[in-house]
This record gives sequence, C-alpha cells and structure tokens, in this order.
Amino acid sequence: MAVYSAQLPLGNPVPEFELLDVVSGQKRSLRELKSDRATVIMFICNHCPYVKHIQHKLVELAREYMARGVSFVAINPNDPESYPEDSPENMRAVAQQLGYPFPYLFDETQEVARAYGAACTPEFYVADGELRLVYHGRFDASTPGNGLPVTGEELRAVLDALLEGRPVPQEQYPALGCSIKWRAPQR
Repeated sequence: MAVYSAQLPLGNPVPEFELLDVVSGQKRSLRELKSDRATVIMFICNHCPYVKHIQHKLVELAREYMARGVSFVAINPNDPESYPEDSPENMRAVAQQLGYPFPYLFDETQEVARAYGAACTPEFYVADGELRLVYHGRFDASTPGNGLPVTGEELRAVLDALLEGRPVPQEQYPALGCSIKWRAPQR
C-alpha cells in the first residue's frame, strides 16, 4: 500500500541510533557515520517498487555527494518475518549486487523508524553538520508509472544548498512509497 510521509518540524536534532550494518556485520552509530557537512538518512528496503524505481540513480547520486563530504546511511525498518525479501541476508545481497557505497542498516526493533516518524520507503531525512533536520521528504517527483525521469533533483537541491552555504529550499514534498511493514504487536 502506498502512503505519504508525515510533515515534521525542521530544525530539531535527528534521533541518534546504533544498528547492525548487514554488509560488515558491525554495529554502526549515527555519531560515527555523520558528516560535518550534511548527512542523508534514508529508510529503504528491498521489496518496494518505489525503492527499486530509484535505486540506480540513488547509488549514483550518493557516490557523487559522498565524494563532496556528504554521508549517506540507509536503514531498512521492515519486518522480515512478513517480508522475507527484507531479511538481513537479502539486504546484504542487494547492497552487494547494486554496489551500495553507504552502510545498509537493519532496524530490527523498528525503534529507529518510530523515533524518526518514518511512514514509508523510500523516505529521506537530511541533517546539517550539527545533525539538525533541514529536509524531510522524497528523492524527486518520479514514481513507478508516472513517466517522470528519476533525477534526485529535490535531494540534490538540498545538498547543493548545504554544501554552498545557502538556505535549504523551503518547499518540501512528502515522500510517497510503500508503507513500513510494522511487526504485529505481541500479545
């Protein structure tokens, strides 16, 4: 089911986390992964057609901006019991197959997704050098089937503004994607 992300107040600190990087097998924290320039925290997964639609351009954009000092961190919040394609083993395989240049973290408890107020995949959060939220929303206007090219233009505009010391664009659009696959409550 496709859902939109909620609007969040900008300027607040983004939540800290420490999660398993499925490729290295190591726990990684936001504190160690952040950049003094800009940090992109994105909630993605393996099975979602909205994520698959942007994956190749996302890898290309991440490589370009990582070379300019921006950090990228991907987090999969989905329940792998309900969606086995999103298991840590399958996450590792996708990260290696697509050559993810960023860590791919597994949010096993889903506490990080809840702390961020994440609603869908893909969903993007950009923090400035002080880890304050300056952008929350979509990669660009392209979605599966709408015919628009995948460019990453909205994320690119935010990162360019941060790197050039300009104000971040105020017009921000919610992310649209697959709903996060929450675990059923334990009884």
